Amino acid sequence: MQMENKNAKPFLKWAGGKTQLIGDIENVLPKKFIANKFTYIEPFVGSGAILFWMLNNFPKIEKAVINDINSDLTNTYRVIASKPNELISLLKEFQTEYHNIDTDTELKREYYTAKRTLFNTRSTDKETQAALFIFLNRTCFNGLFRVNKSNAFNVPIGSYKKPMICDADNLLAVSEALQKVEILTGDYQQTLSHAEKPALFYFDPPYKPLNKTSSFNSYAKDEFDDNEQIRLRDFCKTLNNLGHNWILSNSDVKGKDLEDNFFDDIYEDFNINRVFARRSINANAEKRGKLTELLITNY
Repeated sequence: MQMENKNAKPFLKWAGGKTQLIGDIENVLPKKFIANKFTYIEPFVGSGAILFWMLNNFPKIEKAVINDINSDLTNTYRVIASKPNELISLLKEFQTEYHNIDTDTELKREYYTAKRTLFNTRSTDKETQAALFIFLNRTCFNGLFRVNKSNAFNVPIGSYKKPMICDADNLLAVSEALQKVEILTGDYQQTLSHAEKPALFYFDPPYKPLNKTSSFNSYAKDEFDDNEQIRLRDFCKTLNNLGHNWILSNSDVKGKDLEDNFFDDIYEDFNINRVFARRSINANAEKRGKLTELLITNY
């Protein structure tokens, strides 16, 4: 089922990446459904861990659709799909320049800050913008993507000495995998018009924070608050009524507070599974570790 040495994998570090949940997601896949040809849709694609796993392992996927509200992210996907060699050339240049800087942290910080400033102008061509996006992701603190209300990327430099900035082999594998993928930018609800039956949706929205300091909602300048979580639930109900299958991940707020029934209440009509997941992107090392997360399905 898999092709040796050609499996695409995420090309970014990403807060909330789902690599560690693949086994749990595999356990809840609708087995009879995916045994036949189907359309696969990810309305919040992020780093694409589940996307690439699905594409690598399920050849019955006839069509895949991904979407994200983060236009910097979707531009990068499009550039990898259409101009991987141009992107690789730029990344090799950035990698050589960065690695050749003396270990003097101030010089590296100046180089990083200049690239971050250029990225935030959003005035370069699409290929350069995508290269800057990957460069910053590979060299910033903890690989965290965060923007302020002005949509400016504001994460400081990380402490890596010689990070892998250009993984050419994987970028080529990703480019090949993306040839059967339609890439959208905007609100997740637009994916419905691309949902040819039968379709399987996987939702990985910004998680509901477990506390005031644990929010990783800053992937985009607009906040994904409780009203947005409920709007997403309503969209899932629409998909259910239309006969589509879906899986949704989110934080288990009840695991933090037994009195917090937010998700248990709004998804009471569906199947709620609690699974363990390890979170590694956190400024406070003591807050990293195993937590329960939710996998909710409509089948």
